[in-house]
Amino acid sequence: MGRIVISTNVTLDGVSQDPTGEEGTSVGGWFLRISASDRDAWAALASKEADSTAAFLLGGRSYEWFAQRWVDRKDTWATSLKAVPKFVVRSSPGRSDWGPTAVLDGDLEAALRGLKSDVDGDIVVYASYQLVRALLTYELVDELRLVVFPSVNGGGGRLFDDVGARLSLREVSQLGTSLVFLRYDVDAGK
Repeated sequence: MGRIVISTNVTLDGVSQDPTGEEGTSVGGWFLRISASDRDAWAALASKEADSTAAFLLGGRSYEWFAQRWVDRKDTWATSLKAVPKFVVRSSPGRSDWGPTAVLDGDLEAALRGLKSDVDGDIVVYASYQLVRALLTYELVDELRLVVFPSVNGGGGRLFDDVGARLSLREVSQLGTSLVFLRYDVDAGK
């Protein structure tokens, strides 16, 4: 049986929106305001996570964003990411050329429960905040991994807008010189 793991980056005040500034929001670009050594530490953690991931679960827009950046790369990390099976939840047609990709359709909750039953290992969700909220609502999330960035935005979309969860702390560690890695188990039932 699979474990659904939400793995994402957030600011100190919980903003997950527009990390690279490409959406053009007033709160965007916070991911880019870290040192090269912090970026290297973040990349090492993300690469290690990809190596132990059984499948990725992504919303359609997030799949498009990641595929655009990773499909043509040839380094070891890109090769590892491409090999991992991907499951996409989308409401409109889109690309499916980033390694093995299947679209989940029909009854979303049933499809997600079926995926969790069929995959053995960690099913990691990157970005895909609308999907994350659905997963939390359906009580299908087993673990939450956050990299907290040293930025207070004062506004912007947050990972947990309009949804809650009970968490049990599993790990806290410094990542690089200014990032914090938090790992939580998600308790069943809110």
